[in-house]
Amino acid sequence: METIVNLIIQAVAGAVGGNAVGKGMKNASLGGTGDTIAGAIGGIGGGQILSAIIPALAGGAEGGLDIGAIIGQIIGGGAGGAILTAVVGLIKNAMSGQR
Repeated sequence: METIVNLIIQAVAGAVGGNAVGKGMKNASLGGTGDTIAGAIGGIGGGQILSAIIPALAGGAEGGLDIGAIIGQIIGGGAGGAILTAVVGLIKNAMSGQR
């Protein structure tokens, strides 16, 4: 059950991070829906990578989530979503500008 909760936290945090990058960096924006989708995918990826590097972020050994794990999932998901949205947006805009 914690795995699903972790994925939801990471996806939501990633979507927020993706939208923040889209609003802050207009040249990296994919549009509202694109920022949300790229951010959610990046959030899940970033959160999973961070959980693999720091196993304590995956949740407590007793089967519950503590506040530290939740904050870690939010930070990892938000950062992953922001990074993926920025990279994809910059690549998309660079490719469209070369035509």
